[in-house]
Amino acid sequence: MSKQLGEFKVSNDILLDDEALQDRIKKDGYLFFKKLQDPDKLRNLRKDMLEVIGNGGWLEPNTDPIDGIADISKRCTEGDPEYPAVYHEVYKLESVHRAGHWHSVVDTMEKIVGEPVLPQPQKIVRLWFPQFTDHTTPAHQDFVHFQGDYETYTCWTPVGDCPKELGGLALVPGSHKARTVYDHHFSLGAGALTVDEKRRDATWLTTDYEIGDCLIFHSLTLHKALPNVTPNKLRVSLDNRYQAITSPIAEHMLQPHMALLNPITWDQIYANWKTDDLKYYWEKLVTEIVPRDTTYADRGFAEGLDLAKQGDPKAILQMKRAVIRQPESEAGKAAAKVLQEIESNS
Repeated sequence: MSKQLGEFKVSNDILLDDEALQDRIKKDGYLFFKKLQDPDKLRNLRKDMLEVIGNGGWLEPNTDPIDGIADISKRCTEGDPEYPAVYHEVYKLESVHRAGHWHSVVDTMEKIVGEPVLPQPQKIVRLWFPQFTDHTTPAHQDFVHFQGDYETYTCWTPVGDCPKELGGLALVPGSHKARTVYDHHFSLGAGALTVDEKRRDATWLTTDYEIGDCLIFHSLTLHKALPNVTPNKLRVSLDNRYQAITSPIAEHMLQPHMALLNPITWDQIYANWKTDDLKYYWEKLVTEIVPRDTTYADRGFAEGLDLAKQGDPKAILQMKRAVIRQPESEAGKAAAKVLQEIESNS
């Protein structure tokens, strides 16, 4: 794996130079920092998250939760009906949401953007099981998912050390320069969309992440997760996104992550928080809300339907998920019809 991937350029040397940061991310589409975030704070966060994950039954019994030793029999991912039971409990942690507001990142984002930033309310937690490589997040651009404004940035943070074999993030430097959204197609993995195969053949960069490291990249930068090929370790990470306060934000980014598929409200998330300062904080900051564009997701789902008809096992799996998740929705009904056709022809 390491022979196929280049190494990130480290940007700690220009951390105090706003103009240099802006020039580099404009050129490369990303900035990688060593120990930008406090490792001790991340260790405490990891403890919080893995205790909840352990209580949810995803970890091997009689192991230290901090080690993240997964019970392979519990493998599931976004889109699986059993996933939200544990994911939502992790998502309710106040410490998960507060991490997106740590000054070390927000201050850096303001240097990059050049003005005050809004940490988007939709924080995202990624919990990736080992030996589940078909579901690895495929190559894509974030804009197809969060939309709003091109000048939006993701800060990807592993909550713990994340060597390549655990499935860290990789990206294609300079892939944002076309200032366009590439064609995306049906795929398994988070987001269910991936770019054309020719795009995936580009030169990729990554690293062996250590706790405290983080990767910041533009909404149009092509990126993917590497497969978690460890025997038994869960990969835990955070996606936090930032934009200028003056920029538009898509309406769905004001909702909790996965709320469109597995309903949960902010009041449910806030129920056991000890402080109030981050509750609905964005309501005083957001200046423009734009509708969600469903074109990307609709096109990918339509491709999935066609592939399922042709017998593609990954597409069939996705259609089964759609039926279980939202049986009364248009997508659920369309998926059920295709599955019935497949069964009647078999």
